[in-house]
Amino acid sequence: EIRDYIMIDAPILGNAHLSLTNIGLYLIIAFLIIVINLGIINKLPKIIYRSWVLTKECIYDTIYSVVTSNINKNEGQIYFPFIFTLFLFILVNNLIGLIPYSFSATSHFLLTFSWSFTIVFGTMILGITIHKLRFLGLFVPQGCPLALVPFLVLIETISFLARNVSLGLRLAANMLAGHMLLVILSGFTFNIFKAGLIGILGFLPLIFIIAFSFLEFAIAFIQAQVFVVLTSS
Repeated sequence: EIRDYIMIDAPILGNAHLSLTNIGLYLIIAFLIIVINLGIINKLPKIIYRSWVLTKECIYDTIYSVVTSNINKNEGQIYFPFIFTLFLFILVNNLIGLIPYSFSATSHFLLTFSWSFTIVFGTMILGITIHKLRFLGLFVPQGCPLALVPFLVLIETISFLARNVSLGLRLAANMLAGHMLLVILSGFTFNIFKAGLIGILGFLPLIFIIAFSFLEFAIAFIQAQVFVVLTSS
């Protein structure tokens, strides 16, 4: 549920209503976590420093291979900072959502769809800027009969615009489904313990919740990577 934490009326902006919602707050928290981690990395103890650097290098190499394989090794260098930052931002928001009593921003379709529409719209502007009218050739398959061009252009246009939906839908749906299942299992386990069933019947759901939490941790990484893979393609 989206809630307003701070509401401000700005008469100077034409009586605009400005508000800080829980989505905005957690996006700011994710941004601060990334900035702080990048800032204090050199001040960490030696053992932690090496482990953290190794983790960052693995993430860096993974995203670099995604960009170079989907774009190319030379031109991919230009877009790598954006793709890498996007991956970190989505990953941190996914991980924040796994903390009990926190808020998962990436499980809301409003946010993920706004990201996907912005990325696809930016891709279109970039393509038109670089390729001019040749960009429209993307919607006309090579070698197709002239009579089928209008029909195929319509299909290709729908397919291209469907990326807006699939890009945002995949991320939000997977995160939302995982959180809902954890909530259901947690409530079921609580009711079992509340009823006094502390034996095997009581601990089996608890064990499953712990195992599923590790699975959700892996899904947080996978969904962030899938999002940037589709963005790069």
